[in-house]
This record gives sequence, structure tokens and C-alpha cells, in this order.
Amino acid sequence: MANDTWGRVRDELFKAVGKNNYVTWIEPLRLAELKGGIARIEVPNSFMGDWVSRNFGEQIRVLLNKTGEDVDRLEFHVPATRPVPLASIIEPADKAPKKPARAGMTSRASDDADLPGAPLDARFTFDSFVVGKPNELAHAAARRVAEGGPVTFNPLFLYGGVGLGKTHLMHAIAHELQLRRPGARVLYLSAEQFMYRFVQALREKQIMDFKELFRSVDVLMVDDVQFIAGKDSTQEEFFHTFNALVDQHKQIVISADRAPGEIKDLEDRIKSRLQCGLVVDLHPTDYELRLGILQTKAVGYREQYSGLQLAPGVLEFLAHRITTNVRVLEGALTRLFAFASLVGREITLDLAQDCLADILRNSDRRVTIEEIQRKVAEHYNIRLSDMIGPKRVRTIARPRQIAMYLCKHMTTRSLPEIGRRFGGRDHTTIMHGIRKIEELRGTDSQMAEDLELLRRLISS
Repeated sequence: MANDTWGRVRDELFKAVGKNNYVTWIEPLRLAELKGGIARIEVPNSFMGDWVSRNFGEQIRVLLNKTGEDVDRLEFHVPATRPVPLASIIEPADKAPKKPARAGMTSRASDDADLPGAPLDARFTFDSFVVGKPNELAHAAARRVAEGGPVTFNPLFLYGGVGLGKTHLMHAIAHELQLRRPGARVLYLSAEQFMYRFVQALREKQIMDFKELFRSVDVLMVDDVQFIAGKDSTQEEFFHTFNALVDQHKQIVISADRAPGEIKDLEDRIKSRLQCGLVVDLHPTDYELRLGILQTKAVGYREQYSGLQLAPGVLEFLAHRITTNVRVLEGALTRLFAFASLVGREITLDLAQDCLADILRNSDRRVTIEEIQRKVAEHYNIRLSDMIGPKRVRTIARPRQIAMYLCKHMTTRSLPEIGRRFGGRDHTTIMHGIRKIEELRGTDSQMAEDLELLRRLISS
């Protein structure tokens, strides 16, 4: 009976939350018991239980009641008999005396050379990371990894556009691990540095030293992994390093500018490995998050520039106008406070408009083809890769045509350029798709509503 009930609930959740959320959060759940108004649900790990409870708990409870059950509350628990995947266990570091740490890493005393890490930015900590809806999951997952205890996702894969906080979270994890596990070998570096070290080892015939060095770490963190795509020998070594660390139960954290399956020229076997953990998207910032970031930064600047007055409405104005990325937003505020301090004036709306004229001009909302593709794919619960892929089934072809239509009307890109971004289609295919949506828009009220909703979502 419980299985039938849960099956109906799962079907409804699939429709309600979309394929990606369903596969990530709902599919792993199991309804263990319905008794005394309590639904006991088994989850693979406590992190997933906490997340599902906060984000889908009430929805699940309502759907259970709609099946005829009388459910007052949900209880999520990890079965005591469920084995912990070996790949997710982080072994404790030795207590051996430490050598001075190189930039970007902590180090244990050993016979080999120091690990070649990249410098860590002291500003990029969890305390300075402003959490909002677009980055809430990524922050929670990064925090869990940084705790240094057993986790049930390996690797943690963070992806998103420029200035959304991937590198900040990577640095924050490394900083936190240094505090919590001072004896651990934590290595943070970019994919380009990994490639450079590998090529250097090949040239100097020290490839075995390279292998020993990178496979002796407790935590490996690689930023911007998309840069190894197309580099065959580097991908080969990265693949074997990845497998060796997983086999040793070591934690891996990876970042990129797009999801693993969407990185062109990345080997399929590497994509598969990267997708076997938790893949988390850092979404573009919304107004509330941008305002929160500005308010946090402004507190520090007011202490630095004591006596400087900030008029009401300035931060709200900047949060509305500068939507490109967080780096530009923070840079604008830095310039504004510095300028106001030099000229000895209050920071008003007029001063902000004069001082930041070039940034505001460049930051006027420019919708990109990639942004439209992502929003339309999310709206219709299809994969972004299908949006630009060859599949012609109606459930994919129609959203693809809608995205083409919106690209024509919301960007300044030419039809050939739009075609290139849709998997290399020619401009006549794009024209056909646009005409089809224009026809439907005049006859199908649902299509007209969808187009208007997507316009608002993309423009916000």
C-alpha cells in the first residue's frame, strides 16, 4: 500500500518540481512507513534529508494527504544499515609535525616536495559570502564539505557564470579545512596550473614524481576545469588522478563555468566521473542577493571611511542597475566610496550616477543567448544540452523554437550567430522557428502567456 501511495506522490512531484529537481532530490527517497500521522522517509544522507525537508517537505505532506492518507508530519532518516560509499569518506590526516604551508594549501611533513598550490584570497571566507536563493544550495554543500567529516557526494561540482561565487566558495572551503584539519594536505589550484605542472613533469621526465605528488593529497580542489577540455594527455592524467583519489577515499571539489555534460571536448568518461557526485548550479544573482552583497560591503567601507555619509536609495539603485556579475557590483561600490572620500562629498544618487557613468552604461541589461536558452530549458524542464542538440521530438523542438524567437527579439545577435549558438543550425532553420512561434502567438493563448512570462523572467 505504501509503495502505491509513494508512487502516486512521486508522479505528482515529477510534474511539479521538474526533471532535474526530481532526479536529484526525489528519486533517491523511499517511503518506509506511514503510521500515526507520521510519514517516515528514508534518505541517503542527512544533508539530503535537511534539504528536502526545507524545500519540498510541505509539498510532499500535502500530496500524501491527497492520496487519502492522514499525514501530520514527515520524518527523514538515514537507514542504519545503509553502507556509506567509500568514495565519500575523508580519512583523518596524520598528526605529524607540519612544514610551513605553501600558498593555497596546507601541508604535512613528508619526504616529497611541497604541493604546488595557488594563493588563497584571505577575503574569500564563508563569513564574507552573502547567501541568497540563487546560491543557497551551493553554499550549503560547500559548508558540508568544509566540515571535513564523512560526506556522501564526491566530487562536489560547482558551476555557474562569471562572478557568481564559485571561486569564493572554493577558497572558503580551503580556508575552513585549514582551520578544522590543520594537518591535512589540502590542494587548491586552477585547471591551467594542473596542466602546466603536468607538461613540466613530462618535459623534465619527472612524471612519477607528479603522480605521487597529486595522489598524496587529502583534498583536491580544481578551479575552472573546462580549461582541460580538448587537452588529451592532460585529461588522461586528470582522469587517473581523479580515480586514484576516489579509490583512496579522498575528497574532490571541482568548479567550471557550465555543467559537466555541457563542456565541449571534455572526454565522456571524465564527464561521467564528474556527474557521479553532487552537481550544483550557482544561478545568476537576483535583486535581493545583490542588495545584500552591497549592504554587507557598505558596512566595511563605512568603518574604513569614517564620517562618510551614504544617502538612502543608493544601494537599491545599484542593485537594480548593475546585474552583470558580483565583481562588477563590488568594484562599483569600491570606486564610489573612494571617490566620495577624495572629494569630501556625501554619497548621493547624483554622485553615484556621475562617478559610475561608464559602469552603469556598460551594465545596462544585456540579455545573452545562453541566458535565454537556460531560462527556457528550466521553464520546460528539458536539458540545456537538448536545447542545442539534434533531437526533434516536439517536447524539445517547441521550446527550442521559443528560445530562437526570444533570442531574435531580446538580443542584437544576427540570425547566423543565433544559429551557431543553437548547435550550428543555419539561419533558415532559425527563421522557420521564429515564424512558427509568431503564428502560434496569435492563435494560442497559452503560448502568448508563456512568452510573456519568459520575457519577464529573462528581463528581471
